[in-house]
Amino acid sequence: MTTAPLRLIFMGTPDFAATILKSLLAGPDQVVAVVTQPDKAKGRGKKVMPPPVKVLAESMDIPVLQPVKIKTEEFRNGLLSYRPDLMVVAAYGRILPQPLLDLAPLGAINVHGSLLPKYRGAAPIQWSVINGEPETGISILQMDAGMDTGDVLLKAKIPMKPEETAGSLFEKLAVLGGETVLKGIKGIKEGSLIPVPQDHYQATAAPMLKKDDGLVDWTRDAKEVDCLIRGMDPWPSAYCFLDTTRLRLFRPQVVEMDVNAPPGTMLRADRQGILVACGKNALLIREIQPEGGKRMPVEAFLCGHPLAAGTYLGR
Repeated sequence: MTTAPLRLIFMGTPDFAATILKSLLAGPDQVVAVVTQPDKAKGRGKKVMPPPVKVLAESMDIPVLQPVKIKTEEFRNGLLSYRPDLMVVAAYGRILPQPLLDLAPLGAINVHGSLLPKYRGAAPIQWSVINGEPETGISILQMDAGMDTGDVLLKAKIPMKPEETAGSLFEKLAVLGGETVLKGIKGIKEGSLIPVPQDHYQATAAPMLKKDDGLVDWTRDAKEVDCLIRGMDPWPSAYCFLDTTRLRLFRPQVVEMDVNAPPGTMLRADRQGILVACGKNALLIREIQPEGGKRMPVEAFLCGHPLAAGTYLGR
C-alpha cells in the first residue's frame, strides 16, 4: 500500500485515449511520458497530422515518444529512463510485447471499451452497437501478452440508448474510462483490487472494421440494419447504392409495419426521410451522404435528387 504519487507512462493514440489522458493529468499521479503512434497523413489533402494524444501531451510539456518499432532494446531502455511505477494503456493500437509489460514494477493496465470478456479487439465500441447490446462499459485489466486476455481489475457499466451511435458512445466511454482508471489506480495503490480471471469460453471478438462491412443487406430485420448503421457512424459508415452511386446512411429509425414490397424497395421519400422495406418491418433513413458530397438531412438531398416510391436501393 502506498499514498505517494505514482510515476505513470501513458500509451494511447486517438481522441478516446486523449480524454483518458486528460483525466490522468487531473489526478493525483504524475504522467512522466507519453507514447503514441507516429504522425499520419489524413484526409483528401493527405496532410500529416499528429495524434490527439500527442497534441494534448505537448500542450502540457510532457515528453512524447512515437516509435516506429516497439520491440527494441533502445525503446525499452528509453522508457526505463523515466523510472515508471505503472504503465497505463488506452487505444494505443499495438500489442505490447512481454518485456514492455514487465517494465514497470506495477506492470501495465489497459482501459478497454467493453465489458470483458465480450468484444476483445480493436473495435469493441462499434461492435457492441452493431450487435444491439443492451449495455456496455469499461474494463480495467492487468495486461498480459494476449489480445485483451488479462485479469480484470475493475468494471463500470452504462446502458445503451436506442439511438446511440458508435461516435456518441465513444465520447461517453472515454469519460467513463477516465473516471474508472483513476479508481483503478487508487485501488492498486491501496492493494484493494482483486484480479478476476476472464472466462475465455465467453469471449467474443471485435476486429477492426473495414469499409465493406458497412454494405447494408436489406433482407435483414430493420432492427439489425438500424444497429449496423448506428454502429458504423461516423466511420466507416453504412451504405447502399442508388444505381451505381454510393449513399452513406445515418440517423435510422425502425418503423414497425407490414411490408409487401421486396427488401431494399423505397416505400416513400419525403421531408421525414427515406422509408425502405426490410426483411422485417421498414427503416426510415433521416440523413444521407451522397458520394463525394456532405452529410445532410434527406429533405435537403431530395431537393436536387427527387426519388420516387418503388426505387430499389441496390446495385
